[in-house]
Amino acid sequence: MEREWSERLSLLQGGFYVATGLWPIVHLRSFEAVTGPKLEGWLVKTVGALITVIGGTLMFAGRRRSVGPEVRLLGTGSAAAFTAVDLVYTAKRRISPVYLLDAVAESALIAGWCVTESRLRARSSATPQRRGLRLMKGAASPSKHTTVEPVPY
Repeated sequence: MEREWSERLSLLQGGFYVATGLWPIVHLRSFEAVTGPKLEGWLVKTVGALITVIGGTLMFAGRRRSVGPEVRLLGTGSAAAFTAVDLVYTAKRRISPVYLLDAVAESALIAGWCVTESRLRARSSATPQRRGLRLMKGAASPSKHTTVEPVPY
């Protein structure tokens, strides 16, 4: 079965984040050659480790085909945070203009998550909503003899 858009996007963003997060950890010198010198190598490596964890989480969810609202929020929120940092600190000339390329990539990820969300909302509005059922008091588990009542939303 073909992966859903959200699963593919989660895998794509996760792979991007794992690669870019590991880069300063594995070879800080080449990272600084591209992005400019950094004052605190330990801080760059700490941020790299956090980016790697976000990426690993996104990849894990994509591979398991379990990209729920929390994962979509993680993908969108982290891309938005990185975009904001890239734009603000490039404008203040604290970081290299090369970070504007990252802002473009992060913006594309945000757009992808927005498309994903709109597709999910369109799909859910096209199919009738299932009403939740609540077991009557005293019933431990549903069976053919258990009475259930609708749960109002």
